[in-house]
Amino acid sequence: MTALDPKSFLAAIFNAAVAAADPQRTIRDHLPATPKGRTIVIGAGKGSAQMAAAFEKVWDGPIEGLVVTRYGYGASCQRIEIIEAAHPVPDAAGLEASRRLLEKVQGLTADDLVVALISGGGSALLPAPAEGLTLADEIAVNEALLASGAPIAAMNTIRKHVSTIKGGRLAAAAYPAKLVSLVVSDIPGDNPALVASGPTVPDSSSREDALASIAAYDMKLPAAVMAHINSPAADAPRADDSRFSRNEVHLIASAGVSLEAAAAEARRHGIEAVILSDSIEGEAREVGGVHAAIAREVATRNRPFRKPVLVLSGGETTVTVRAKGKGGRNTEFLLAFAIGISGMEGVHALAADTDGIDGSQDNAGAFADGSTVSRMRAAGVDAKAMLAGNNAWTAFKAVGDLFVPGPTGTNVNDLRAILIR
Repeated sequence: MTALDPKSFLAAIFNAAVAAADPQRTIRDHLPATPKGRTIVIGAGKGSAQMAAAFEKVWDGPIEGLVVTRYGYGASCQRIEIIEAAHPVPDAAGLEASRRLLEKVQGLTADDLVVALISGGGSALLPAPAEGLTLADEIAVNEALLASGAPIAAMNTIRKHVSTIKGGRLAAAAYPAKLVSLVVSDIPGDNPALVASGPTVPDSSSREDALASIAAYDMKLPAAVMAHINSPAADAPRADDSRFSRNEVHLIASAGVSLEAAAAEARRHGIEAVILSDSIEGEAREVGGVHAAIAREVATRNRPFRKPVLVLSGGETTVTVRAKGKGGRNTEFLLAFAIGISGMEGVHALAADTDGIDGSQDNAGAFADGSTVSRMRAAGVDAKAMLAGNNAWTAFKAVGDLFVPGPTGTNVNDLRAILIR
């Protein structure tokens, strides 16, 4: 135990979690039967390009297709075109990608097969404003959602009611072809209809649900958007619509599977591991405070778990934007955690997004330990002031504790790993 380097150990835990969601491993196990007609591959999300590359390698037959991913997240494909667009705020490239995806599935027959490769991030990458709305309206919606503190399920319920592609509409456009969705879930609870706002998977949420979330989180949306959501034109196709009768949905990777892989990696190093939950939601700084309380309890009283132990959790926290600092939900979680364990020895943590990017910077998250706050103070940084200003990235940058693995090619939400020695 004394020879274990905490940062290297926690990075290995992250790598094990990501590897368990690698599309090269998971797609092969979920291939559909070869159709009589054409095979069209479509997709969207931060892992869609890597999913497309993996699909090309294992598919035995002719294919064509188009997927959209975030700038810098592309992969080399021979037969499937990769388009890159903006995330987390949509842009014109995403608008064009949405148009072309809908075009790709027009005029198909019952002998054709559409394979949809869907991963987290697809909501922002597929702007397709409803009639009467504009890209500027959809951007305004996204910005309001990101600043609201609303959970991802509520965000995606709203998104699918202002779109011509989300909420199962892309699948409906592909009818009568058979459609098979291969989904990498970044959603707490793993409802595939909420991943990327469900372009190929309908669900039962209504525009009334969308309006309730807008009210609950006091969102200020453009008047044209509110008028649309209040009208029947916003209704998404229902799950019992006959156009979905031949569709299949396969969850090929999730936070739960990745957390189990992370726990197995810890045990390989001789450290017992416990998983709190794979679907934790809530305000990032508050969740950080709760995790800090658990770490203190283990460190000082050996309960509810005996040390040494690795405490793991997943899910997606949210950040209510109060200021214009730099950061993301993982660094904000971790800064609150660092404040909560300040001065404690033997506690080390990593919080990171499994897609490799936390917020809008180039880091996936950061490391923290009992000395983090004092080291920040020595660097001229007030941790509590940085947390109040949503400026966690700047705080961790000052002490050299940002975690920057680069884009991973998958996305099963956040990984929080706390080592208590």
